[in-house]
Amino acid sequence: MLHHILLATRNEDKRRELSVMLGDEVIIHHPDEFSDQEVEETEDSLWGNALLKARHGFKSSGLPSVADDTGLEVDALNGEPGVYSSRYAGINATYNDNVNKLLKELKAFLEKERTTRFRTVIAYVDEHGEQRFDGLVEGTITMDKHGASGFGYDPVFKPDGYTITMAEMSLSTKNKISHRGKAFRAFVEWWQNKNNTD
Repeated sequence: MLHHILLATRNEDKRRELSVMLGDEVIIHHPDEFSDQEVEETEDSLWGNALLKARHGFKSSGLPSVADDTGLEVDALNGEPGVYSSRYAGINATYNDNVNKLLKELKAFLEKERTTRFRTVIAYVDEHGEQRFDGLVEGTITMDKHGASGFGYDPVFKPDGYTITMAEMSLSTKNKISHRGKAFRAFVEWWQNKNNTD
C-alpha cells in the first residue's frame, strides 16, 4: 500500500536523504504542489521552527507533514550558529558563505578547541497530533574544507571517531551516523510501526 506524506522543505538534499530511507512505499510530496508560500523560520528553537513548517505543510496540503530544523553548535562560539545555522552569513547565504564565515570566526582556535555538535529536530503533524524526533552527532570543525559530497557544513564537520569529514563520506555512511540520519531513522521507524498497526 502506498502512503503519502509532505516533506515541508524545498531543500532537495534533505528530500533525497529521506527518500532513500523511506523506500518505494511512500510518495513524498513537495510543498510547491500545495502552496508557493515560503515559511519564515521565526522561532528561537529548532523544535519551534520545525513545528512551524510542519503545521503549515499539514494545513496547506491535508497530508501528514514532516519538517526539520538543524543547528550546528560550536562550543568555542558559545553554541553559535545554532538556530541560525542556515543563515549564519545572511538571509540569502549559500552553503559556502556560511562555511567561510564559520572558518573565519574560528581562525584563532586550534582544531582540538573546535568541538561541536550537529543537532536535528524533526516535527511530524497529522490529524491525530504532533510528534518530535531528535538526532545528534558530536565532532570537530576542521581547519579547512574537505570533500565534495554532502551539503551545508559537511565539508568542515569531522564526526568523532572518524578521520574524514561528512563531505568525504558516501551518502549511506553519512546517513548511518549523521544527526539528520538519526532523527529521520527514528521518524521512519515510528512511521512504519504506526502504519503497520493502523
